[in-house]
Amino acid sequence: MSFVNYNKNEIHCKIVYYGPSLSGKTTNLQWIYQETQGDSKSKLFSLPTDTERTLFFDFLPMEIGEINGFKVRFHLYTVPGQVVYEASRRLILKGLDGVVFVADSQKERMQENMRSFEGLKKNLKQQGYDYNKLPIVFQYNKQDLPNSLDINEMRLKLNKESFKDFSAQAHVGVGVFDSLQVIAKDIISALKSGTSGKEISAN
Repeated sequence: MSFVNYNKNEIHCKIVYYGPSLSGKTTNLQWIYQETQGDSKSKLFSLPTDTERTLFFDFLPMEIGEINGFKVRFHLYTVPGQVVYEASRRLILKGLDGVVFVADSQKERMQENMRSFEGLKKNLKQQGYDYNKLPIVFQYNKQDLPNSLDINEMRLKLNKESFKDFSAQAHVGVGVFDSLQVIAKDIISALKSGTSGKEISAN
């Protein structure tokens, strides 16, 4: 849920990178952090788990523009993909404004992608979100691997609601900022139109 910091004239929004284990969520945030200007971002925080890390930082993209004179600061989070971290995923999803679902394009990972997305829908519903109204972007990562599925097949099996989507190779930055820019613009549009599904709170 977005909140307003009146002291700094900022609206704070939360974007969560969600998906199965080792799909590329961490790689996305690392790439964004490396390519973001130093004076516009916080430190990159990391909470290690057994096979991957939960990362988070915030930044102020100047090109996004303002809402009623308020600058928009985005807080980016990844969630651990392993099943045993379900409680952690639910906690990180609290107060979110948009989701980038990072799918692993490898053929043998499709069932995990599908289970992860069903888990996302379940967790959002439990927290009072209508996922059909929430800004969501799909990113089909690892498209450079020889065993990756075609984009159209990924869409057919995973993105049945026809959310906006992108082909990606996160380790070299392909599709990373495309996904971020679209989810950021969709969040701002939802806030402006009042269709985000959550009220903006003051802080």
